Amino acid sequence: MSYQGFTTFNAVADSGILTVTFDFGPVNVQGQEMLADLNTLALRLERDRDIKVVVFQSANPDIWVCHYDTNLLKEMSTEAVSRDEAKLLDLQAVLELISKLPQATIAKLEGYARGGGHEFALACDMRFAARGKYKLMQMEVGMGILPCGGGASRMARQVGLGRALEIILSARDFSADEAEAYGTINKALEPDEIGEYVDTLAQRIAQFPAESINACKQAVYESIDKPIAEALKAEAYWLYQATSKTAAIKRFTVADEKGLQFDIDNQHNWPDLVMQVQDIN
Repeated sequence: MSYQGFTTFNAVADSGILTVTFDFGPVNVQGQEMLADLNTLALRLERDRDIKVVVFQSANPDIWVCHYDTNLLKEMSTEAVSRDEAKLLDLQAVLELISKLPQATIAKLEGYARGGGHEFALACDMRFAARGKYKLMQMEVGMGILPCGGGASRMARQVGLGRALEIILSARDFSADEAEAYGTINKALEPDEIGEYVDTLAQRIAQFPAESINACKQAVYESIDKPIAEALKAEAYWLYQATSKTAAIKRFTVADEKGLQFDIDNQHNWPDLVMQVQDIN
């Protein structure tokens, strides 16, 4: 699969990891060019089982991805519409494609991510931010609108109602440590630590079966919106999707034949053992 020809970022594939580096003008503004690139990227990734992890980062030392291009918002209607007439914005539609990718997606946040940039980060599976460099903000209420790239929807699922409303209605900057405490990011790291941490995580995930990664993602995302009984049924469904396409049963059989699960040393060393069985296909 080719990942060339983008205008707002470059994409480099290596050992199952696609590193996407935004580099678009002075601030990485989230306009039609970037949305078109992201849409194309998502369509290619949907068909690619060689890529297992996508890391989104920025070449700009100050900004990860900027807010949605305000020129596009000027074209919005000033008339209220009914629920039936309301249609998804292009930003919502593209970020939904990103959120549903079969790959594990990681936002490596080493600069500001405000407005649509923060909503983009929320559409990724995991987020890691550099202390002293990262700031998040949803400024929309101060402009007279609301987060319109999934911010209101995804943030409430991520952090709960009260914290989501505080972030949205305060329209202020939140630091990396605040973001970690509130739950909008996985972890805040020192600037000289974030690269190694994200690289190590991405490299580990990239060694696992693509179908298993996708099944795990789908089961987790489905569980958010379902009662527990339905969520468990969805979990069972995705389990069988994984076992039908991966070497899981063969790995369990080998483990049983060799008595691996009854070895106390293995019980102490599961992090290493899970990597060793990747050779069984």
